[in-house]
Amino acid sequence: MNWTAYSHGAALCASLIVTIGAQNAFVLRQGIMRSHVGKIVLLCTLSDLVLIAAGVGGASVLAERYPLFIHAVLYAGLAYLAWFGIGALRRALRPGHAVMDAGAQADGKAGAPAAQRAWPVILMTLAFTWLNPHVYLDVFLLIGTAGAREPEGARMAFALGAMSISPLWFVGLGYGARLLAPLFRRASAWRVLDGAIGSMVLLLAAAQLR
Repeated sequence: MNWTAYSHGAALCASLIVTIGAQNAFVLRQGIMRSHVGKIVLLCTLSDLVLIAAGVGGASVLAERYPLFIHAVLYAGLAYLAWFGIGALRRALRPGHAVMDAGAQADGKAGAPAAQRAWPVILMTLAFTWLNPHVYLDVFLLIGTAGAREPEGARMAFALGAMSISPLWFVGLGYGARLLAPLFRRASAWRVLDGAIGSMVLLLAAAQLR
């Protein structure tokens, strides 16, 4: 094992994955609500592993040869980010914003938010992952290109280093978010979170338009 290449991959992935983008914001929100967290963490992690393996394995070279594909993915992702950001801002401005009572939710008492069905959450997770332009630009292209610069014998170690970060991050984000549950028993906290997420996502989408 080339531990130098492994550390390079781990450090690069860590620096990219901690950015609070649409995907991380979604995982955080679901973690606070304690809704299908295991499924979300698994899907996000597996998606990252596939994209890292594909990027380091040379798919980034193919993408560079077909820039129209990258642009199509980018603008589809930007449209989705804009839709998500507007939705978050609408939730932030809407009176009577839902309040999450962790105790009521666990006991099934009145006042707990309605339980989410699994399939819509799974589809939303896949959309946030695979329609997110930063997944392709950062995880797929940037990590893939960086891995391609490593000596041929060290690329596997680089990929494994990058892959080791994803499960740690998503497990920590998804299950660690429940520590914030007491704060989010107040509607104002949800409104601040949704307002911050919506503003950030719209600014991110606008910055990528060029």
